[in-house]
Amino acid sequence: MNFINVPNIPERRVRLAMVDGRISPSLEAGFCKMGIELIKTEPHLALYPAISFHPDAVFHHLGERRIVYAPGASEKVLRALLDRGFLLVKGETELYSKYPGSVRYNAARVGNLVFHNTKYTDKVLKENFFKMDIELVHINQGYAKCAISVVDENSIITMDRGIAKAAEKKGVDVLVVEEDKILLPGFENGFIGGCTGLIDKGKWAVSGDVRKLKSYKIIEDFLLKKGVEAVSLADESVVDIGTIIPLLTD
Repeated sequence: MNFINVPNIPERRVRLAMVDGRISPSLEAGFCKMGIELIKTEPHLALYPAISFHPDAVFHHLGERRIVYAPGASEKVLRALLDRGFLLVKGETELYSKYPGSVRYNAARVGNLVFHNTKYTDKVLKENFFKMDIELVHINQGYAKCAISVVDENSIITMDRGIAKAAEKKGVDVLVVEEDKILLPGFENGFIGGCTGLIDKGKWAVSGDVRKLKSYKIIEDFLLKKGVEAVSLADESVVDIGTIIPLLTD
């Protein structure tokens, strides 16, 4: 298997992904059907229950073998990553339940850009972005990866108009959707980035049935223009699982 060079954007079929450890049996079966092995997270005890298992709150894939993780991350998950050849870099900032203490690692990488509220980005993440010549773009949203669904190196889907404005200024093609059909237990609604992820070149996967989304038709049209196919991983309602993070490909 091969490491993914540009985070969130696999060039081939994904064989390993990190997901919320609470996913339903039917959703797990959907990943299995696609030939994707899972690293299932465990709770980060400092975070509030709704996001305590969310991989995008605790881990940030820098590309290839390197992953930054928050202090307090599950030792079992860290061992699983080490066993698959990843190089783990410990972040500096402790996580806390109250915002903004919960968003330190929730940056969204899109090609050579990364979006985050730069007031809250972990110092180790910032240093790595600088060394890699990745431009860190400030947005007001701290839960950037939750809010941004990556379609390709230059295209995203979001429910946040502030993110859309900042991304468009950087030349990113953005689809803004109004969506209230994403489940996130404990909250009124989840995020489009948190329920999606690319599982192959040109395959945008959804943690549930994409047809159950209110914005399904405009999403489908946007993806079609990009040569990207929407893949439903289960027949159930779409659930925010803290992003499908692709890690290894064929």
